Amino acid sequence: MSDPAFDAELAAHEHDHQHRDVSGGWLRAATFGAMDGLVTNIALIAGVGGGGADRQTIVLTGIAGLVAGAFSMALGEFASVGTQNEAIDAEAEVERRELARHPHAEQAELVEEYRKLGLTDETARRVAEEISANPDIALRVHVSQELGVSLDDKPSPWVAAGSSFLCFAIGGIIPLLSFLFGSPSLLLGLGIGAVGLFVAGALSSRFTVRTWWGGGLRQLMFGVIAAGATYLVGMLIGVTAA
Repeated sequence: MSDPAFDAELAAHEHDHQHRDVSGGWLRAATFGAMDGLVTNIALIAGVGGGGADRQTIVLTGIAGLVAGAFSMALGEFASVGTQNEAIDAEAEVERRELARHPHAEQAELVEEYRKLGLTDETARRVAEEISANPDIALRVHVSQELGVSLDDKPSPWVAAGSSFLCFAIGGIIPLLSFLFGSPSLLLGLGIGAVGLFVAGALSSRFTVRTWWGGGLRQLMFGVIAAGATYLVGMLIGVTAA
């Protein structure tokens, strides 16, 4: 017989207990790409602007930095995620061979792992026996327990590369907007970039426990440090070159 209280709790649980997808490889790459695009081009603009470059030179530098950075980020993410997946596959193959050669020893390891989690000896043995009876399940469980990764949730290198490329390009274009529309003001361009950094930091905080204003201020601080350093370098080199 159905319990109305249980049914209501179950319905509420299914509605409230929702997790964001953080295993597909896109979130880290997208966040890193957007922040890197913003900081890189803000710093480039500050550097060449501090050296006395005109609007056309600033635009050329910014666009070149955007294109080069977007491709560099995408290729780096593709290689990084792909190499990580290949390493996981290699370790899984090692575990597969061990399960075939030493099934009892591997089962004993699993029993010990469940004991450490707080299960009783009897329950740990029963669970390990049932898992070990299916080679595919055993492999996945051993990899999860020993390596801390899931064979079914490996991130896609294509998704990581694409999100990184797109978000870097979006981040990199923001500090260039005023220059592209004809303004020669370095201060205005850097101001727009600062707003972009704050907004990007605030948006990324939605995926964490950080407050929106804390996330925004953190990213803004990073951008200010980078822009300040490159502005001084540009100013020094510009004065020396003159």
